[in-house]
Amino acid sequence: MRKQIYLALTMLVFTLVSCSEEYLENVPTDSISEAAALSSPENMELILEGLHRMMYAQTPLEGATWSRTGESHFIPSLDAIGGSIIHSSPGNGWMSADLAWNMHTNSNSTTLYNFWFQRYHFVASANSIINEIENNNYTYTEQINNILAQSYAYRAWAYWRLVTTFSKGYIIGDPSTDLGVPLLLEKGAPYESAPRGTVQDVYDQIESDINKSVTYFQNASAPDNKSQISINAAYGIKARIALSKGDWSTAAESAELARNGYPIMGESEWLSGFNTYDLSEVIWGGQVIDTETNYFASYFYYVAFAFNGSQNRSNPKLISKELYDAIPDTDYRNQAWLPLAPNTNPSASNDQGGSYLTDPNYDNEDDFWDAWSEIIETYGATTAHNTHPYMNVKFKQENPGSIDPDDVIYMRSSEMVLIEAEAKAMMNDISGAQDALDILGSARDTAFDKTAYATQNALMEQIKWQRKVELWGEGFSYHDAIRWDEAIDHTNSGASFNLYQDGFMQDRPSINDDWIFKIPQQEIDANPYITEAEQN
Repeated sequence: MRKQIYLALTMLVFTLVSCSEEYLENVPTDSISEAAALSSPENMELILEGLHRMMYAQTPLEGATWSRTGESHFIPSLDAIGGSIIHSSPGNGWMSADLAWNMHTNSNSTTLYNFWFQRYHFVASANSIINEIENNNYTYTEQINNILAQSYAYRAWAYWRLVTTFSKGYIIGDPSTDLGVPLLLEKGAPYESAPRGTVQDVYDQIESDINKSVTYFQNASAPDNKSQISINAAYGIKARIALSKGDWSTAAESAELARNGYPIMGESEWLSGFNTYDLSEVIWGGQVIDTETNYFASYFYYVAFAFNGSQNRSNPKLISKELYDAIPDTDYRNQAWLPLAPNTNPSASNDQGGSYLTDPNYDNEDDFWDAWSEIIETYGATTAHNTHPYMNVKFKQENPGSIDPDDVIYMRSSEMVLIEAEAKAMMNDISGAQDALDILGSARDTAFDKTAYATQNALMEQIKWQRKVELWGEGFSYHDAIRWDEAIDHTNSGASFNLYQDGFMQDRPSINDDWIFKIPQQEIDANPYITEAEQN
């Protein structure tokens, strides 16, 4: 796998530089060596640009399957596993294994393997840049500092994604003895892998990397756009890392620094569809290039009601009924889901679809189909799209009813506010947590009263609820449940047991190791340092 990763690196650079006439004058178009890819700061920047694209794109790299790669897939996948995004029907089958907990518990799963493979590609690419610069006589210019800062941030982010997914949660486990993931920090032959080590070993490296990233950013050139990692995004990654291990002070401090300069959105922005990284809150996001879109492997293919793909036409995604019904009338976020949308799909998993005769919200055919028609027209879907109660319209395409690309958002200032609030609540800083929570609560709900949450327990319940509503569909529910040690129980959510099977109810992560992703069987077979006895 290590060899495949490095081959992928050169293939990626070739793809990115193949349009450069100057480069092609000096390098054969059928072969680009790793040395050539790392031969100048400009070429290293091209590697980073490849990683920016890989964050969202389907990835035709050796060893990976294009249809299940990038955050475009894994953001909604993690929310499906975590129980946040509820599917209304089997649809075309995509993510059915995620819902039923048959994907991450199967060591031969393609999705699981691709998650592992791609994150290690980020690691390998970052290693190449870091080692090239630090082992050679480079002058540390603003450009070089930016390259190093982004490389360290990517490596920290990739290892954090891996260890929080393929190992037991830091807070609920014993990080000094729990098995982590292999730490690979070198580049070049013989491309050896490594043993798993411990969760603490991995976190030590992650924290070292993100701290170096922040340090290099202090004297770095500014990013060109939000696809590139900035110092704010690095602080955001640092806040996430600290939150996941219970380092509350660092989490609060870093989250506040991350959101500086990224004001909370108002109502019109929040309801505009989350389809561009130009929104004021977006700290880090993927600007999807029209000519390099994912189409039917895109983020909006999975989450946007009006996207013209089979995943959505028969399977609009739902919010939990319990969660939605707790949204106050004074909170404009209640407009992001439609609790009274008619259930027009005869294959709906709750067995209430296809007619006003089975839908309890309607008692005549005209009202039933008039409601459907109004939704189709309002949100720009096609006449082939079905609707369902509690369906999501939070995510809207810029060109609804098409398969056109839209941006993918990785980090927003609202998340940082909620990290700050949670961290301060966990430190029992009641007034500090109230003030942080008020930044978001007052922006979303005209009747929000921070003084209603006067204890640590009350604050944490409200913060959890705010995260579940505010960040719905943005990929946080799986890891949140691990950090909070919360079980899954879909009894009153609107999910169907027939569709969810094992995923309908799962005990809390501290006593249920099924929350931990299996190590891919391909890795165990190829890595002499990992045995079957070390499988999760």
